[in-house]
Amino acid sequence: MPRALLLIAVLAVAACSGDQRDISLRDLRSFTGGPDEFSIIPGKELQTPKDLNTLPAPTPGGSNLTDQDPLGDAVVALGGKASARKPGNGIPAADSALLAHAGRNGVPSDIRESLAAEDEDFRRRQSRFTKIRIVKVDRYSEAYRRETLDAQKTLSKWRARGVATPTAPPDLR
Repeated sequence: MPRALLLIAVLAVAACSGDQRDISLRDLRSFTGGPDEFSIIPGKELQTPKDLNTLPAPTPGGSNLTDQDPLGDAVVALGGKASARKPGNGIPAADSALLAHAGRNGVPSDIRESLAAEDEDFRRRQSRFTKIRIVKVDRYSEAYRRETLDAQKTLSKWRARGVATPTAPPDLR
């Protein structure tokens, strides 16, 4: 009996430890002690410009001609323009109809703050008992599983209604 009480006391103290606002559900740390291969982004290939006088002045901490831009490259690969990612460009004229349609019922001015507060509250509720774990795990997918779209179910629903749908990845469950 005393061992059981000791175990309960140790678990209770362990549950109370740590940061009080630790509501993170992601735990992407590597516990192997080796290098994190995803944190290294190789630079683009060096090239000699046609005119060396056109090179931009070096800016400490700034961007470099050989720096990778994975998000910009993804935008271009999907048919967009890399310049759309640069701050200060605003909304392109080609997207004005999309923006008007999305905001046709009105858009709250504090939508970002409101969603951030709601998500923080959701994560706080979902992370209540996450500290009582023997092994650290990534609980993000588990917490948001009800918010996730089931692609196969949705595809079946729309196909049953006769809507032309694109193909979807196979169900791997």
